[in-house]
Amino acid sequence: MNYRYNKGLDKLWQRVIPVYRWVFILLLIVGLSSCAEESVGQDVSIETQTPSPQISQVAKNLSETSVPEVIQELSSALEIYQPQVSILSPANDEVITDNSVEVSFQVQDLPVFKDSEWQLGPHLHVILDNEPYIAVYDLDKPLVLKDLSAGTHTLRVFASRPWHESFKNEGAYAQMQFHVLTKSEDNNPDPDLPLLTYSRPNGSYGAEPIMLDFYLTNAPLHIATENNPEDTLSNWRIRCTINGESFILDRWQTVYLKGFKPGKNWVELEFLDNQGNPVKNVFNSTVRLINYQPDGNDTLSKIVRGEVSADDVRSFVNPNYTAKVPVIQPTPKSESSVKPEVEETQTPEITTTSKSESSVKPEVEKTPIPENTTVPKSESSVKPEVEKTQTPENTTTPESENSVKSEVEETQTPENTTTPESENSVKSEVEETQTPENTTTSKPENSSLNKPESLTK
Repeated sequence: MNYRYNKGLDKLWQRVIPVYRWVFILLLIVGLSSCAEESVGQDVSIETQTPSPQISQVAKNLSETSVPEVIQELSSALEIYQPQVSILSPANDEVITDNSVEVSFQVQDLPVFKDSEWQLGPHLHVILDNEPYIAVYDLDKPLVLKDLSAGTHTLRVFASRPWHESFKNEGAYAQMQFHVLTKSEDNNPDPDLPLLTYSRPNGSYGAEPIMLDFYLTNAPLHIATENNPEDTLSNWRIRCTINGESFILDRWQTVYLKGFKPGKNWVELEFLDNQGNPVKNVFNSTVRLINYQPDGNDTLSKIVRGEVSADDVRSFVNPNYTAKVPVIQPTPKSESSVKPEVEETQTPEITTTSKSESSVKPEVEKTPIPENTTVPKSESSVKPEVEKTQTPENTTTPESENSVKSEVEETQTPENTTTPESENSVKSEVEETQTPENTTTSKPENSSLNKPESLTK
């Protein structure tokens, strides 16, 4: 009996064990799935708690764009500088007995100048209290601040690139306070709180995109809020509102924006804490009014539109730079303009010279022909008559001249081919006739007198 009973139990356990095994597996699956759902739910709840309703506002008409190409290329030339700015006078916390003050600055590791052609260059942005900045390009002359109100004033200054972007390295910013006649609570920021300094946009603009830039002091680094729950400033934000449309910046960097309307635009910058609330410190909320007129002709507008190259304006980044490209461009134009002028003048000179030569040649050929045939004969008969008797010569000479002229006129046309031969023969005949006249002058005198008498009868 016992053997059979034990054998039956063994068979029962063999059937029950697989069932328990499946039940155990099912329990494990259910447990794991519930853990996964809990973990996902915790992640979602964390994400929904972080955003603030003030930070969720986004501008509709404004958009961020890339940095203009010319500015990108010129920025690399200024990366070698780490400017160190200091205020030499007045002294910090000094009481001034007048309502004007002269401020002197010192800048190391940055050339401060203004290019005479482009009217730009590395400079300082000097901000009195929360007024718009004053650009300083000459450190040899003090900056004179006039008509100051009585009380405390704060002076902030930082180095700026030619296109008004601030240098953000350590030492590029300086701050001090002075008092006119007496101290006051005005314009006195808390040194233990972050301080926002508004820089750009400012003034007038003639092209988009427009740069947004600011300076931060005493702003802590961004770290996880879980490490220090009591810290309310580590996750700071900058809220920018332009014409009523807001967006949030969580990094300290320059931004280029599009979407400004022509005419007047207003811009506001605010420093926010972790919960999106404004940090109450002097100057941490600033509003500026700017004027945007498209198609401006100033240097910065041309740079933003890309109408000038980086080499064209590089002189306001490097004072020792001389542009070489504009000197090379006009030389090929002057050479090309000279060549056609030389070719045109040569062609008319050749045509005129050939015509003058051809007109002279026929005149030379025609003039010697009649002189050779008739002149020597008439001269031989006339000369002896002229020597002794004048009266008969007067009657006969005009007739011979008339006959000679007629003969000359008749013989001009046919005797064109024998011009060179006639010239030689004429010369020989003239030379021969002259010699016998000298030997026979006494004898033919009577004969010459008798001949005209017979002719008269």
